[in-house]
Amino acid sequence: MNRKAFTAAAGLVLLALPLAACSSTKPDEVTPSGSGPATGYDPNAPAATAITPPGPAKKKYNVQFIQGVAGDEFYISMQCGVQAEAAKLGVSVTTQGPQKFDPTLQKPILDSVTAAKPDAVLIAPTDVTAMQKPLEVTAAAGVKVVLVDTTTENPAFATSAIASDNEGGGRAAFEAIKQLNPGGGKIMVMSTDPGVSTLDARTKGFETAAKADSSFTYLNVQYSHNDPATAANLISSALQKDPDIVGVFAANLFSAEGTATGVRQANKSKTVKIVGFDAGPNQVKALKDGTVQALVAQQPALIGQYGVDAAVAALNGTTVTPKVQTGFTVITKENVDTEGAEAAYKSRC
Repeated sequence: MNRKAFTAAAGLVLLALPLAACSSTKPDEVTPSGSGPATGYDPNAPAATAITPPGPAKKKYNVQFIQGVAGDEFYISMQCGVQAEAAKLGVSVTTQGPQKFDPTLQKPILDSVTAAKPDAVLIAPTDVTAMQKPLEVTAAAGVKVVLVDTTTENPAFATSAIASDNEGGGRAAFEAIKQLNPGGGKIMVMSTDPGVSTLDARTKGFETAAKADSSFTYLNVQYSHNDPATAANLISSALQKDPDIVGVFAANLFSAEGTATGVRQANKSKTVKIVGFDAGPNQVKALKDGTVQALVAQQPALIGQYGVDAAVAALNGTTVTPKVQTGFTVITKENVDTEGAEAAYKSRC
């Protein structure tokens, strides 16, 4: 796949190719420093773009994977990566998650897992504040904690944190909307809830890029609480207030699903361009149907793979990469059955 790097000096170059081309990106390559075992998460460490496999586990470690929400194809795809790497390295893994992306539902799962004293926990925290203390308790109990996808306010307790370049993904989404609407116009973001680290970063990247371009009027961000029906209602109301909206960045899978439904119900599919973040089956169908014009696909399986690698490295007592940022692929109707098919998320392993 064609890969373009982001740098602070050069700015965004992801969509320098025509939008119809498959575009993937990742941050500049950084080699982890240090030769001995890591002592924990270093907030000042540069983000690497890969983890060297640690080799076989020294024993059959018990690894628990706690998803952000069960049934989400993003986390199912991550689970596939977790399971495949766990089998490769010789560790056992159990996966569970709350029925909604909600810290009040995720915390009891974490508490129960912690009480069972596993060797490591891979977790996507559902709130930067609410999950801070529970995860500190888990780490204090001697469990290696690896953050996958999302993070907390102060992840110093973590062994490693692995996530997409979410700000870069937000900037890429704006560039996609800009190419679809070269004349500018009113645009907005459909997100889930404030306080979700990845969503906040995507929104920040999009907002910064949008406000820097005077041809676009950035309206706001609306929060759907990770519910497609709510997103559909919100976009319907937004279109009633501003019928001349030309673009929406839907910042996650359920936001994209609901936004596509609302735009279709408002008979605005020809005038409102939607760029979604994530590439589940429903999003890919919407792309093929023409309701969504582009998808920014993450690499959830790779995040899961690297999460297991980090946990096993820590448990083996070898070097741990403290921070990793993975890339993403922009999928369009033109490449959805080729490069895009490889990047699309799975509904089962």
